[in-house]
Amino acid sequence: MSKTQKLHVAQTAPYLQRLETGDPCYDVLVALRRIIRAVDLQSKRVSKESGLTLPQVLILQSIQGLGEVTTGRISEEVNLSQATVTTILDRLEQRQLIERYRSTKDRRIVHARLTLGGKLALKKAPTLLHEEFIEAFLGYDEKNQKRILESLKEVARMLGVGELDAAPILDIRPPTATEK
Repeated sequence: MSKTQKLHVAQTAPYLQRLETGDPCYDVLVALRRIIRAVDLQSKRVSKESGLTLPQVLILQSIQGLGEVTTGRISEEVNLSQATVTTILDRLEQRQLIERYRSTKDRRIVHARLTLGGKLALKKAPTLLHEEFIEAFLGYDEKNQKRILESLKEVARMLGVGELDAAPILDIRPPTATEK
């Protein structure tokens, strides 16, 4: 650790002064920071290349995979609240990436489907970080998958966020007021 880094650590959190490279606690914190940084860079890259947020891409992917679908079903698929999904769908509809229409069988039910613009936007979107993770994770045997899962759950508990609601996407940016 450089002198500048040590000074910054000492100023921001005196108890971190003790941490040195090779210390398991230091190494865990660095690994967590790398993950957070990778997710941040991913979010910026997706936005720059596609003009979409990660939740928007995820919802478009869900609609593509599920076909003509209700907001409730999308909400279940992406593990976000119906209110959040509705707001994101509003923005996607404004951009003409999806269209919504009422069911002919029950007018209370509203379906969503991709427009040509939505299909094209998805083609422009880069591979998402969680997709790369899934591919690598599935390469492990069940025993190692469980070990990784339990370790991450314990880290989440240690950070006091073990019960926090979260979608299965890697995006650190909280939803904007218009996405909530």
